[in-house]
Amino acid sequence: MTVTRVGMVVHGGRPEAAEAARTVRDWCAGHGVACTDIDVWADGGRHSAREEVAAAGDPDLVVTLGGDGTFLRGARLAAAVDALVLGVDLGRVGFLTEVPMATVRAALDAVHGDRVEVEQRMLLTMRASRRLEVPSDMEALMRYGRGPLLPPTSVRPDCETSGEWGVPLDVAALNDVVLEKLARDRQVSVGVYLAGRLLASYSADALLVATPTGSTAYSFAAGGPVVSPRAEMLVFTPVAPHMTFDRSVVAAPDEPVGLRVLERSGRAAVSIDGQLRGVLDPGDWIGVYAAPRRLRVARLGPMDFYGRLRERMNLTDAPAAVADGMPAPLWPHTSPPPGDLAHLAMPHAPSPAGRERASRPSEGDGGSAG
Repeated sequence: MTVTRVGMVVHGGRPEAAEAARTVRDWCAGHGVACTDIDVWADGGRHSAREEVAAAGDPDLVVTLGGDGTFLRGARLAAAVDALVLGVDLGRVGFLTEVPMATVRAALDAVHGDRVEVEQRMLLTMRASRRLEVPSDMEALMRYGRGPLLPPTSVRPDCETSGEWGVPLDVAALNDVVLEKLARDRQVSVGVYLAGRLLASYSADALLVATPTGSTAYSFAAGGPVVSPRAEMLVFTPVAPHMTFDRSVVAAPDEPVGLRVLERSGRAAVSIDGQLRGVLDPGDWIGVYAAPRRLRVARLGPMDFYGRLRERMNLTDAPAAVADGMPAPLWPHTSPPPGDLAHLAMPHAPSPAGRERASRPSEGDGGSAG
């Protein structure tokens, strides 16, 4: 693609992020590319994604400099205008960012020269019985020392609104949508529907719907499955439910998940990718489903998700499995797959130097899991 406008989302608390930002600005200046910092908290105001990207001149490339939390902020912006997003890795535990700080210029050259792979990531969107808003008396309490909350969700003008099917909300979640209790001593009671059918009524601390990308974030911490980010599915996971059935349920991408707050429940907070977006009362509901659009992520090569999973989660081999012999090789294949397997996603083995690097302990790189 030809890059003409770059928007940067920078982790303000990391000096290395500021240094990487200078590198991006220098590259843009040398290539005649407009470059604008996008900071949702710059003026203490509350801005929607569309307002932020409009103020930045509608960038066609969003560069995030930080960990996975910074990437999620950039993804929200990029999804609003179908921009490509490039994540520079300055985090510690993340799964989303890829580009090391030392190769920022080379990565921008690759994007500008159309030498990157564009990965499509599934997003979630929502309908609800009403627009999501945070009551004014709760806003200061829920900030937890962070910047101002995002503005109330807007209604998508291109979708039909009806009483039975609710209000179409202009939101895009890369990780998850979470419905959780507000009072410590009172769980939420929620009827959970999959593909329009009642699964069960839950009493729980929270209930969440995650994308494959979000399966390694809150859903994983709650005991949910790890899912390949290339998959297409919705993962429903209850958090601390008071019932025997406490497992995750995996739904097809065309099967929506409905969450209805029941009559005797406490109030419930709705968070989208970790950002509080509204409070529901008994009788309110939300419907979570796969968005028709995808997030476009720039990759310099195929992502080694399972190698990264082993590294970031510090997976170790069972002592009983390796006590009397050699451990399993990190790269079991040393040649390309045969013709009947050529359609499978099987990465070729790296060079001997690459295998040596893969066997070394990781130094870690920052950011939240996602």
